Amino acid sequence: MELNFGTFSKEIDRSYKTYTMDLCGRELRADIGRVSAQASGAVLMHYGDTTILCTATASKEPRDGVDFFPLSVEYEEKMYAVGKIPGGFNKREGKASEHAILTSRVIDRPMRPVFTNDYRNDVLLDCMVMSVDPDCPPEVLAMLGASLSTSISDIPFDGPCAATMVGLVNGEFVFNPTNAQKVVSDLALTVASTRDKVIMIEAGANEVSDEVMIDAIYKAHEINQKIIAWMDQIVAEVGKPKHSYVSCAVPEELFAAIREEVPQAEMEEAVFCDEKQKRDANIFAITQRLKEKFADNEEWLAVLGEAIYQYQKKTVRKMILKDHKRPDGRAISEIRPLAAEIDVVPRVHGSGMFTRGQTQILDICTLAPLSDAQKIDGLDETVTSKRYMHNYNFPSYSVGETKPSRGPGRREIGHGALAERALLPVLPTVDEFPYAIRCVSETLESNGSTSQASACASTLALMAAGVPIKAPVAGISCGLVTGDTDDDYIVLTDIQGLEDFFGDMDFKVAGTEKGITAIQMDIKIHGLTRPIVEEAIARTHEARLYIMNNIMKPCIAEPRPELSKYAPKISSIQIDPAKIGDVVGKQGKVINKIIEETGVQIDIEDDGQVSVCGTDQEMIDKAIEIIESIVTDIEVGMITSGPVVNILPIGAQIQLGPNKKGLIHISRLADSRVGKVEDVVNLGDEVTVRVIKVDEIGGKIDLSMRPSDINDDTWSPELEAERRRTQGGRDRGGDRDRRGGRDRDRRDRR
Repeated sequence: MELNFGTFSKEIDRSYKTYTMDLCGRELRADIGRVSAQASGAVLMHYGDTTILCTATASKEPRDGVDFFPLSVEYEEKMYAVGKIPGGFNKREGKASEHAILTSRVIDRPMRPVFTNDYRNDVLLDCMVMSVDPDCPPEVLAMLGASLSTSISDIPFDGPCAATMVGLVNGEFVFNPTNAQKVVSDLALTVASTRDKVIMIEAGANEVSDEVMIDAIYKAHEINQKIIAWMDQIVAEVGKPKHSYVSCAVPEELFAAIREEVPQAEMEEAVFCDEKQKRDANIFAITQRLKEKFADNEEWLAVLGEAIYQYQKKTVRKMILKDHKRPDGRAISEIRPLAAEIDVVPRVHGSGMFTRGQTQILDICTLAPLSDAQKIDGLDETVTSKRYMHNYNFPSYSVGETKPSRGPGRREIGHGALAERALLPVLPTVDEFPYAIRCVSETLESNGSTSQASACASTLALMAAGVPIKAPVAGISCGLVTGDTDDDYIVLTDIQGLEDFFGDMDFKVAGTEKGITAIQMDIKIHGLTRPIVEEAIARTHEARLYIMNNIMKPCIAEPRPELSKYAPKISSIQIDPAKIGDVVGKQGKVINKIIEETGVQIDIEDDGQVSVCGTDQEMIDKAIEIIESIVTDIEVGMITSGPVVNILPIGAQIQLGPNKKGLIHISRLADSRVGKVEDVVNLGDEVTVRVIKVDEIGGKIDLSMRPSDINDDTWSPELEAERRRTQGGRDRGGDRDRRGGRDRDRRDRR
C-alpha cells in the first residue's frame, strides 16, 4: 500500500519590526512581532546587552465580586541571565526574590493609574529578565517594556508612560547609571512620567537637599518625554485597537437613590470624626440600612459597596478641597498627636516606639556578628549580602480585623525596604561598628503612613541599642486632593487612612536635618505638576524637622555610648590576609581550639578583617591575644610572654603561640648562676622573655629571662654578641663549673 505523507508546511514567516532610539548614550531597541504572538501585547526589549521579554495579557471577562482593578505585575529574574545556576536542591528559580518583588511594585505604581477606572478584567504584565548587562539596568528596561507591551495591545490603557533612573556622582547627575556608578552614587532615584506629568517617584539618597532632588526629578522627566514620543510612534504603526469591555461603573440611578436615603449632611457627620473605629461603625450602620432599603434589587446590591465608597470619597474630597475641612478636624498642615518612647521591651538590644495619632509602631533592634548578615543571590553581582536588615510586619489586629498571618506580602516587603533605605545612609561603617543589624517594625495600630512611623521608631531603637548612627531620621507622608484643573488642588500634611483611600496621592519622604534619604510616591491620578511636587517636598521637610526636634530628640538625643548588657560584644583586628591560613589551621583545628577555649565566635573576612564576638569581654580579649600571637612574627629583640610548658635539664620551653615554642637556656634564666631549672621556674608559670635568636631555617627560637636582658632598652643582637665576647664565654664556663662541681661531688662520695 502506498503511504501518503501529505503536504509539508511552509516556512514560518520570521519577519518582525524593530525600533531603536538612543537612551542616555546606549541603544534602546524593541522587537515587536518576533516572539509571544498569542499575548495581547509582547515586546522583546534590548538595552545594551540587557534583554527582557515583556508581555501584557487580559482576561476576556471581568472578575466577579471585585471592587478594584485586578492588575498583577511579575518581574521574573532568570539566573541564566547572569550565567548562574540557581542554588538549593531544585536547581531552578523558586519564589520571587525581595528585589524582584520591589521591582514589580515600582512597575505597578506608575502603570495602575493609567488604566481605565471602571475596568475589572484581570490584567497580567510579565517581565522576564533573560540577559543582564551590568551597564544597562534591567529594572528600567522592564518598566519601559511593560508600558510599551500594554500600549500596543488591545487592553484599554491611557499610556504610554516611561521611566528613568538618576544617580549623583561627584555632584553631577548620571542617567540610567552603570553598576560602577551606582556604587559611588549619592542618589538612587527612579522617576516615571506620563506625557505631561510625573506619575511615580522612588528614591534613596545620602542626605540630598530638596533642591537637588527636585532638579533630578525633572531632568529625568525630560528624558521620559523623549521615550514616550518614541513609544507613540511605535503604537501608531503597530498598536491594536482597544477592545470593548463591560463597565463596572455605578449606575447614576443608584447614586440618586442613596443620596435620597442618606443626605449629604448625614454622610459628612458619619465620616468626619477622628476615631477610625467610630467612623467604621457609622458607615457600617448606613450600609446595613441601604441593604434593607434595596433588598429587592439584586443588581444594585451587587455594586452597593462600591457606591457607598464613591459617596464617601466625594464627600471627603469636597469638604477638604472646598471647605479645607479634614475628617479629624485638623488644619491642612497639622500633624496628628505624637509620642516617642524607648526601652519598651526588656532584654532586647534596643527598642523604640513611635505613635502618630492612631498609627503606632514598635521597633526592635538586634545586633549580631557580621556572619549573620543576609546573603543575597540575585542578578546584581555587586550586591551579595546586606548587613542592615529591616523587616516590617502588619498584623490584622492593627486595623481591628481578624485574619491569620501567612507571612509578609508584597506590601510588607515594600514598606520594610522603604524604611531600610531611609536608615542606610546614617549607619556607621563596618570598621566603625562591626555588627550585623536587624530592625523589626511591629505595626501595633495603623491609620496611615506606617512606613514613615517605622523610620522614626527604627531611629529610636538604633540609638537606644547604642548603634552610633550619624543623625536621626524621621519620615512623614503628604496627601493630595485635586479639582477639575491643575491649579485646583490642596496638599495635606500627615495623611491618615481615610485621606489616603479617598485622596489622590501618598507622598512619603524620610530624611535627616541635612537632607532626604528616601522617597516613595504613589498616586491615583495621571501625574503631578511641578508645583505640587515642590510643595509636597517642602511640607515633608518642615514636618520631619518638627518630629525630630520636638518629639524624638527629647526622648533620646543621641546614641547611647554603650551597648546593652544583653548585646554581643565584638572586637576587631586587622591581620595580614596571607596569615589567615595560620589562624584557621589545617581543617580548622587552630580556630576551633580558640573557640573551644574562649567560647567566642570568630569571623574572618578575605581582606584580613577578624571580628571576635562574645558576651564575656575577658574571653574576647583572650581570643584576640591568641590570634595576635599567631600572626605576629617572632623577631629578635622583641619582648613577649608565655607559659612554661616543658622543663628540660638544659632549660625551659615557653609557649609563644599555638604553633610556636622557644627555649630559655638554663644560663639565661637569671643574671646569677642557676643550679637547676626548677629553682627559677615551674610548669605553668607565666614568664616574660626577650627573643635572643631566631633560626630562620629550622625555626628554633632562643629566649632570655635575665632581668638585665629584658630591662635593657639598649639591648641588641650586636651588643649581646659583644657582651659574650668580653665575658670570655662565661656561659660555657658556667656549664664547665657545673660539670666540675658534679665531678667533685662524686669524688667526695667515694
